[in-house]
Amino acid sequence: MKLSEIKTILETVETVNFQLPNGNFVPEHFHVTEVGLITKNFIDCGGTVRKETVVNFQLWDANDFEHRLKPQKLIHIIALSEKVLGIEDFEIEVEYQDTTIGKYDLDFNGKDFQLLNKQTACLAKEQCGVPAKKTKLNLTQLNANSTNSCTPGGSCC
Repeated sequence: MKLSEIKTILETVETVNFQLPNGNFVPEHFHVTEVGLITKNFIDCGGTVRKETVVNFQLWDANDFEHRLKPQKLIHIIALSEKVLGIEDFEIEVEYQDTTIGKYDLDFNGKDFQLLNKQTACLAKEQCGVPAKKTKLNLTQLNANSTNSCTPGGSCC
């Protein structure tokens, strides 16, 4: 989800809820402790130099049970970060402390924001020798075209 999308959604919702991939929710008294701009410069295993930039939201369970972040407050925090940090319309990455600090992609299901597990991947499969995924066939599929196959005593082998 891009920053522009969350701002549009925040204009229409009454509450800000974040649901973890396991179905649990971030406690409703969480704080957004950071809105930042993270740029990652790296080289992949194939030697290509890459650059990724994301807007980072850090959520924190503060044990402040009287607190409830309202959509307008989060809009204000985002606007301030855009002004001060020069943040543009990048994808959002969310950090949340569970058993360790997790990084998540963000989506919205019409009611709640969904924290989605991030996945690693090889970015240079063709250069580092990762084989293409093979198609699996059932043995019954191998005999489907029997007109082009050898039969015992058929002198084709």
